[in-house]
Amino acid sequence: MSQTLDIDGSVLEGGGQILRISISLSAILGIPVRVTNIRAGRSKPGLAAQHLKGIQLVATMCQAKMKGANIGSTEIEFIPGKLRGGHYLADTQTAGSISLLLQVALPCALFADSGVTLDLRGGTNADMAPQIDYMERVFRNILKRFNADFNMNILRRGYFPKGGGHVRVKINPVRSISGVCLTERGHILEITGTSFVAGTLPIKLAYLMADGAKRELTTEHNVNIHSYKEDRHMAPDNCNGIILSCSSSSGCALGADALGRRGTDAADVGRLAAHALRTTLRSGACLDPHAQDQVILYMALAEGRSCVRAGEVTLHTRTAIHICEMIAKVKFNIQQEGEQNLIECTGLGLINKFILGE
Repeated sequence: MSQTLDIDGSVLEGGGQILRISISLSAILGIPVRVTNIRAGRSKPGLAAQHLKGIQLVATMCQAKMKGANIGSTEIEFIPGKLRGGHYLADTQTAGSISLLLQVALPCALFADSGVTLDLRGGTNADMAPQIDYMERVFRNILKRFNADFNMNILRRGYFPKGGGHVRVKINPVRSISGVCLTERGHILEITGTSFVAGTLPIKLAYLMADGAKRELTTEHNVNIHSYKEDRHMAPDNCNGIILSCSSSSGCALGADALGRRGTDAADVGRLAAHALRTTLRSGACLDPHAQDQVILYMALAEGRSCVRAGEVTLHTRTAIHICEMIAKVKFNIQQEGEQNLIECTGLGLINKFILGE
């Protein structure tokens, strides 16, 4: 077992992302880590339920030993064991994001010794995280470029403040992750979306969000947004939101989303999501900001060179690069090209020895 690696949880973005990437890489590479100053700059420093459940999920997957794994802890030590396939459950017991639970566990499942089923409970459509629909419609397509995949079944919707959502994800491990080249976007084939309401909210709000998005996207072609009301058995609580996605002629997948909140005009919710997507499209980037930081870990583990074209490099992405360089000992290079940035890395070429090669 390697010597424990110390990681300062207050650097750069200084939030839960440092924990997620540190714990994922620790489990995958078998490197013990000690993360200190956890969320030091936040109004409530230390581990929140959302972060703790993600860490505990990965700990169960690899039979890790932990110190400091409790709510409010500002330091945690994680000593991983062997990643094993199986059926795992994580429940935030809040509206904590299921997408963030998936972010920490998915790469670990890809390097397990057999198939993994994740039953994840919490918020399916939550603020400060990609909506679960984004993970299925956009990020899954990006992951396929790395020669990896997952299957998702949304069993119940969960919203703020009650949560209660339930998503089942099935992942087959891979022998290795392929390097990617996402540098030529081509032209946009179609923009699709869903605009939803749930609970006692009127469906009129869904149409207003869709109309707001369409007005923002008047210069784009083939914009199709489906407006609907969630079945009360699937989504008993109140929420409204919109998810947009698009694909390009070169196979790039991009998206944006927004959630309604009390006092916000429904049309403005649609405009907000559409403006975010239009900004990405105008930048010429092959990745949207949601995906930009998520691909960094996969680039670090992949075989060979990866290169992706991004717009402005986000703080989350710079944080992901910092942590991956520390733990995986790879080197990223960012080359600015006008308003775009090429992010490059020659990955570890990690081989999952439990999966036979073809």
